[in-house]
Amino acid sequence: MINFPFKNSILSSLIKQRMTNLNKMKENPIYFQEKVFSFLIKYARNTKFGIDHSFEKIKNYNDYKELVPSRKYEEIFPYIEETRRGKNNILWPKKIKLFSKSSGTTNAKSKYIPLSYDTLYECHFKGGKDMLAIYLNNNSNSKIFNGKGIILGGSKEINSNYIDGDLSAILLDNFPFWVNTHRLPDIRTATMKDWKEKLEKITNQSLNKNITNLSGVPSWMLLLLKNVLKKTKANNILEVWPNLELYIHGGINFSPYKNHFSSLIPSKKMNYLETYNASEGFFGIQDQIDSNDMLLMLDYGIFYEFISKNDLENNSQNYISLKDVKLNVDYAIIISTNSGLWRYNIGDIICFTSINPFRIIIKGRTKSCINTFGEELMVHNTDEAIYEACKVTKSKVTDYTIAPIYMNNKSGAHEWAIEFEKMPEDIYLFMKILDKKISSINSDYEAKRSKNLILDDPKLTIVKNGVFYNWLKQKNKLGGQNKIQRLNEKRDFIEEIKKINS
Repeated sequence: MINFPFKNSILSSLIKQRMTNLNKMKENPIYFQEKVFSFLIKYARNTKFGIDHSFEKIKNYNDYKELVPSRKYEEIFPYIEETRRGKNNILWPKKIKLFSKSSGTTNAKSKYIPLSYDTLYECHFKGGKDMLAIYLNNNSNSKIFNGKGIILGGSKEINSNYIDGDLSAILLDNFPFWVNTHRLPDIRTATMKDWKEKLEKITNQSLNKNITNLSGVPSWMLLLLKNVLKKTKANNILEVWPNLELYIHGGINFSPYKNHFSSLIPSKKMNYLETYNASEGFFGIQDQIDSNDMLLMLDYGIFYEFISKNDLENNSQNYISLKDVKLNVDYAIIISTNSGLWRYNIGDIICFTSINPFRIIIKGRTKSCINTFGEELMVHNTDEAIYEACKVTKSKVTDYTIAPIYMNNKSGAHEWAIEFEKMPEDIYLFMKILDKKISSINSDYEAKRSKNLILDDPKLTIVKNGVFYNWLKQKNKLGGQNKIQRLNEKRDFIEEIKKINS
C-alpha cells in the first residue's frame, strides 16, 4: 500500500469531527438515553417479543419494568432459537443472520448472542470510530494512520441460516474498506481456527511492515509479540516496529499483563487504551490519559438499567435507569439493544467513578469467575468437572478453590487447591478428566487450552483435611452463610490456604 504524506492528516481530521457528537452526548446523557429507549420500544412493537410483552402499552420506563421482566440468557434463548432457525421479526424487526459466540451457560457450551446490522454499524463500528477520535484528540501528534494495525480475531462458522463466530471475527469480516487498508493480517488468516498456525502467519505478514498499533486480547497478543521476538532475534518489539504507539485492549483484566508489555515495548511514548466491547455491545471507552475509568457510551442503540449487587443477590426488583445511579455502588448492568436483547443481564458488575459525565470501571462478574486469560471459567463449569472426575475415579472432594498462575515466559495455567475426603487412586487421571470436562462445556476455555498456547495443563495442590475449615475459623467465618471462594482472579486466597496447608 502506498503511503501518501497527507493521508494521516486527512483521516485524523475526519475522525476528530466525531468529538463534536461525543461532547453532545456527555452534555445531555439522559436525553440521549430517553431517545434510545423510545426508539427501541417503538421500532420493535410488532416483533414477536414486542407483542408477547405488550410493547404497545409502554409509554415510559416504569411501564417497561412492569411489562418486561429482566432476564438471563436461558430465559431469552427460546426467542434466539427461533431467530437462528431463520424466522424473521422475532426479537428485532430486521433479519438477524449474525450471532456472536461467547462462553456458555449451565445449559450449553456456548451462548449465541444475536447481532443485527444495526448493532454492527450503530454500536460496534461507531464505537471503533469514537475510540480513534478520542485517542487522536488526546494525542495530537499521533502518526497512527501512517502505518498498519494488527487486529487479532477469532474464528467463525457459516451455517445455512446464520453465521456464528467470535465477535472479533464477525467485525473483521464486515469492516468498512478504509479499515481493511490499515490492518493486518488478511481476512483468511485472521479468522483461522488453528491459533498456532495463525500466530505464525500473522508474524510472517507483519515483520517488514510499519506497525503503529495493536488490538486484541492481552493473552493472545503477548503470544504474538513473543513469537515476533523469537523469529527476529530482536531484544524488544521496538527494534522490529519502531513506530508502534498504541495497544487497544479489553475483555479481561489488564493488570497481570502490564509488566510483560512494558518489558517487551520499553517506551514511555507507548499508549494503552482500554475499551469495554462485549458480545452484547460496545459499552465504554477510556477517554482520559491519566485515568483508567471509561466513558459510558449512551447513543449506540443500547438502553441501560442498573441494579445494585446487594439487591440482585437478595432477588430485589429495585432496577433503576441512568439518572438515578450513585457513585461508588457496585451495579449489575441490564441492557436493551437494537439486536433485540430486552432487559438482558450481561453478568458484569460495574461502579460509577463519575456521573458528570458518566464514567465507569469494571469490578467483576455477578457470578464467581476467572477470566485472566479470556477463558471465562464459571463455578458451574468447575462444579460439573469436579462431579465428573469424582464419579469416574470414585473419589470424594470436601472443598476446592482455583486461582490463575500468571504468564511469564510460557503459558499461564489454573491452580486447583483440592481437599479430598477420599483420594483418587490416579491423581493424573482425575485432573485430566477435570480439564477435558471443562473444555467440553466451555468454548472459551477450550480455545485457550488449544495446544497449551495460552493455558497449560491445570496444576494441583492437594490440601490436607481441615485446612479450609481452619481458614474459616481463623477469619471468624464459621457458619452457614460463609462459603469458600471457589474462583478468584487474584492469588491472595489460594496462597493463604497453601500457607495453612504447609
